[in-house]
Amino acid sequence: MGLDLTVVVADWERLRETPVGKRIEALEDGIWPPELDDTYYLTYGTTKGWVRHPGEDVAWCAEYRFFCTSGAYKWHSRAGDAWADMRPLADTSLREQMDRFLNGLIWDRDPAEDPTLTGAGGFFPPITDHRHPPTLLICPPDAAPAKARAWQWAAPRLDELRGPFTAECEGWAGRPDTFEAFTALVTEWGAVITETARRGCGLVGLP
Repeated sequence: MGLDLTVVVADWERLRETPVGKRIEALEDGIWPPELDDTYYLTYGTTKGWVRHPGEDVAWCAEYRFFCTSGAYKWHSRAGDAWADMRPLADTSLREQMDRFLNGLIWDRDPAEDPTLTGAGGFFPPITDHRHPPTLLICPPDAAPAKARAWQWAAPRLDELRGPFTAECEGWAGRPDTFEAFTALVTEWGAVITETARRGCGLVGLP
């Protein structure tokens, strides 16, 4: 079975109250509270979009479930690889804004600087700490507004990437099947990061 991606927006200040080694567990309990029974899962388990589970104790975080994917991480990885392929052909100004928006979400400008490697400077356990589940992405609250502004600038110009996508990605295994599939996923990420910035929260990707 492949890797899944669960995207969670969370109040960083609330997380600060939790010991570092327990923060990922707190997020997991926030989006799937252990006290909920099977009836809840059967009713809401396939809900898409923003899902905030009942109870005041979990009001500090919410899960986003993508409409255009099955929940598997591979769709996000493929879109990130597609951007890496096509970005050299993109207009410079558009490339810069898309880089700012996508970096650390589904694409890494410099993998060695990936915040998940160090747990975002110690806010979460680093991925080398095998005592804790790893994170797939970390976007702290102070990084979200710049990403949201970059997306707002780039969104109206997405169609300019159609040519680069056709030239570098179309028909290749391990890439989105169509340009529309790529832009649909990227647009959902735009909505996610915009809402994250609006709330003044951070974003975490859990496997």
